[in-house]
Amino acid sequence: MNPIDFDNPRNPPKPHGHCLACRITAENPDEGFKPNSGTVQELTFRSNQNVWGYFSVQASGGLHEYADSQFGHCFSWGEDREEARTNMVMALKELSIKSDFRTTIEFLITILEMDEFCHNDYDTGWLDMLIANKRRSEKVDTMLRSSVVLCT
Repeated sequence: MNPIDFDNPRNPPKPHGHCLACRITAENPDEGFKPNSGTVQELTFRSNQNVWGYFSVQASGGLHEYADSQFGHCFSWGEDREEARTNMVMALKELSIKSDFRTTIEFLITILEMDEFCHNDYDTGWLDMLIANKRRSEKVDTMLRSSVVLCT
């Protein structure tokens, strides 16, 4: 058996497209991302060829109070970073979670729509600054989410 030469592979992979991932967590961004638990009454997410996700919620709709606060993961793909970003923003705006706890969805949308993120001009210090300055996100109204779905 020949060892794999990682420095000079026979068939080097060719990158194609761009993928973004967002962790959906039961955390309140307005309270320093304090984790919380509770019950999900309704969760609506529509996957398509460029956006997919998974969610882990108990049959009763509950999130375990001692588990990690992440209960979902969304992924988007595009020919380039901007297309992947646009796909993710639309998917998060269409994601509807009716629950008795806050999530990070609005905060993620805010970050993804900021000029610094759009122009790839950020680092972890930038994110720390947003958190320290208690950057607030507008709560997306569920009715607005529904109208976005109907208008596209």
